[in-house]
Amino acid sequence: MNVRLEDHIIGECGKHNGERALWWRGAWWSRKVFADLVSEYGKTLKASGFGEGQRLAVLMPNCPAFLALMVAAWNAGGTIVPLNLQSGKAAIAGAIQHSEASAVFLPQGLEEQAQMISAAGVPAMTIPLDGAIPSFTALQREKTDPSIAVLFYTSGTTGTPKGVPVSHDNLYDNVTGSLRHFTDLAPGDVFVNALPNFHALGFTTSGLLPLLGGHPQVILPTFMPPETTLEAMRAGEVTVMIAVPTMIALMLGAVARGATPPSSLRILVSGGDRFPRALDARAQKMLGVGVLEGYGLTETSPVVSVNPNFAGRKLGTVGTILDGYQIEVRGEDGAVLPAGEEGTLWLRGPSVFKGYFRAQELTDNKFADGWFNTGDVAKIDDDGYMTIIDRVTDIAIVGGFNVYPTEVESVLQQITGVRESAVVGVPHPVSGEIVKAYIVPTPDAGLTAREVTSFCREHLAHYKVPRLVEFVEDLPRSSIGKVLKRELRRR
Repeated sequence: MNVRLEDHIIGECGKHNGERALWWRGAWWSRKVFADLVSEYGKTLKASGFGEGQRLAVLMPNCPAFLALMVAAWNAGGTIVPLNLQSGKAAIAGAIQHSEASAVFLPQGLEEQAQMISAAGVPAMTIPLDGAIPSFTALQREKTDPSIAVLFYTSGTTGTPKGVPVSHDNLYDNVTGSLRHFTDLAPGDVFVNALPNFHALGFTTSGLLPLLGGHPQVILPTFMPPETTLEAMRAGEVTVMIAVPTMIALMLGAVARGATPPSSLRILVSGGDRFPRALDARAQKMLGVGVLEGYGLTETSPVVSVNPNFAGRKLGTVGTILDGYQIEVRGEDGAVLPAGEEGTLWLRGPSVFKGYFRAQELTDNKFADGWFNTGDVAKIDDDGYMTIIDRVTDIAIVGGFNVYPTEVESVLQQITGVRESAVVGVPHPVSGEIVKAYIVPTPDAGLTAREVTSFCREHLAHYKVPRLVEFVEDLPRSSIGKVLKRELRRR
């Protein structure tokens, strides 16, 4: 396709320059105001020497500056590298070094961190969340493919950070495919951009999609506390929210404590992690909307599937596949399985990236004849609705039998006194592995391990019953709230 996303965004601003683009700190910005900020940033980037094939690292919360830097970097033929400020100094330094960034931008107040990065040889500066950026001199690096729009850094579920280069074509296909697929969306809909934009889900569905699709967006630098998010959603009259299950649960908790839900909200989409079905009834009761679950990966830009509308949704599934994807569910021998059978999900299509950044061996391990191995166990019914069973890496093998943690977790969630649960396999000298359950109990639950295992024996095959139960105050999570099973296995 050879798409340039910045052309479409600026073109949209030019056609509708008086219309609302961004709600920020209580006021709406027009598309012209946003385009003017992009232009101002572009002049500074050009004067710095930043240009085609260079990478610009951005450690910023969701804000107008993030989006404007993104478009300005693309205008210059460069790539944006969004990084998580909370990922730790070592991880940040590693990503900056691996990406060979020409410059780094941080929010005001983090001058000490900027000085440390600059001392390591890469120009770094702090900037306001919505204003001018200072002049600087970009570090000249080896040029990479200018078709790469974003270089995401993600550890996924493996724990090993890897660079995922996503092209303009990848993102354009994913956004336009999502807009076609998501039939409940209307021209006047207002999005809330509360998911972190350094993550592919937030970047594409909450930041980029509204800009390309002509939808206003309410930008929040952080989701917490949820009461503040609900207040902003009411003020901006938000109608669409893309969220992860943890965010939905926190909003429901805030409403239960007395916060007022936004009456304008009519579409609520969950992604990034499995959605607990019990939350749906609470969402309908307390927020006035049910939940449409979807699925995707950073490597697929990211959306793969989503329930296309509320009338046609199948609760418990991640919906139907976006047009443009070819999909296969394969068995352990690599053979394609018929509908309804569980196997590893393989994909190919214009939303799928071409390979990891400077990691050929990893790329070779994940691709075969142009097909990408998602590493997820899935099944697809006769109507084309997909269910994600589990990660291949999360499956426990007990005495030769596969145990899917999500199946055990769904039983645990039925126990009175269980607020959250996570299941992993742990080594055992006789059976290879046994099932261990980590449980976050509700306050004053008084729940015992014996009660947990007794309940599970009534609902699960014997080899699936947790042999170990540990009660914990919280579960380790990724930056978007996904439970990190690898951290639990390390314990």
